[in-house]
Formats: sequence, C-alpha cells, structure tokens
Amino acid sequence: MYVHKQLKASDVFDIVVKIPEGKVTTYGDIAKILGHPGASRAIGRILNSNPNPIVVPCHRVVMSNGNIGGYAFGKTRKKELLKKEGLHFMRDDVHDFAGCRTNLAKLR
Repeated sequence: MYVHKQLKASDVFDIVVKIPEGKVTTYGDIAKILGHPGASRAIGRILNSNPNPIVVPCHRVVMSNGNIGGYAFGKTRKKELLKKEGLHFMRDDVHDFAGCRTNLAKLR
C-alpha cells in the first residue's frame, strides 16, 4: 500500500514547473515518474496546497481521463487559465487530450 508521507512536495513542484505552457499532465503521471504509482490523490493534495501557483503552474495537471479535475481556485479559473494557454474543452474535458499531454520522462 502506498504511504503518501514518502512523497515530497518539493519533488512534485519540481516536475510541475517543467510542464510547458499549452500542455498538461496527469496526477497519475506525476506519481509514476516519482516512483509512487497509485499516489495520484496524494499528488492532488500536494498541489492543492501549492504556495505559489504563479511559479508552480498546477493548473496544468488534470485527471487521467482528460477531465479538468480540481483546483484550489475553482474549476472555472483552472479552465480559464488553460484556455489562455491555447487548450480547448468539451465540457470539462481537455479536447485532444493525447495531443496536449506532455511526456514527463523527457522533462526530467
């Protein structure tokens, strides 16, 4: 079983700052790249407590099905930020999710 206390917020933030504008990744992708598959909820909790969302663009992290997911400042604000970066939506789902999803392994 995964123990989220093993996960460091600084490690999560270090990955999120590398997500390019106009791209997204998933909570699960971050968990996997950090060696904690199945810790997507813990990643979400860490990002919800992001002390500097201007520097650490946690709005670029979405659910594995392409749904926008949660955001400390509300889903509407998250969607607005992503739209400003050129992403398009079908309801609350990222349109062309596969094309917008960044490969975290290349960012490390």
